[in-house]
Amino acid sequence: MLRKLLPHPLLTLTLIVVWQMLVNKLTPGNLLLGLILGLTIPFVTAAYWPNRARLRNPVGIVAYVCIVIWDIIVANIEVAYIILFKSNANTHPAWITIPLELRTPEAITVLAGTITLTPGTVSSDLSGDGGALLVHCLDAPDPDAVRDQIKDRYERRLKEIFE
Repeated sequence: MLRKLLPHPLLTLTLIVVWQMLVNKLTPGNLLLGLILGLTIPFVTAAYWPNRARLRNPVGIVAYVCIVIWDIIVANIEVAYIILFKSNANTHPAWITIPLELRTPEAITVLAGTITLTPGTVSSDLSGDGGALLVHCLDAPDPDAVRDQIKDRYERRLKEIFE
């Protein structure tokens, strides 16, 4: 019964918190509306989520988020440096194919989103079989090093979390 009422409890909680952040005022009415949205949206969309993502290491998510936030901060500084002080002749934009060991769609989506969130890189395509991700880098003098860094820093951790 509870599983039917709360098909995705984490999504329910996330929706309630996001609603409160959007209205930016904690009142009983806002909390009630957030609760209604948090219960209704997952219930209505449950049919479109036949298989839930399994998190093998939920604690690893905290470490992963901290690493991603740090990398976003560092990448912002690096991109600002490239824009302000490097000439176009000295930059090395590159398309890099990242072979994936990840197999779950949720893990691949998080990896692609992480790459896109990090300034200076963007995920642009996923191979038909899901075995490779095409990434564009603003400045990659050593594309192999960028590929290895993405695999070690992000993919390895996501594999521990999801698979």
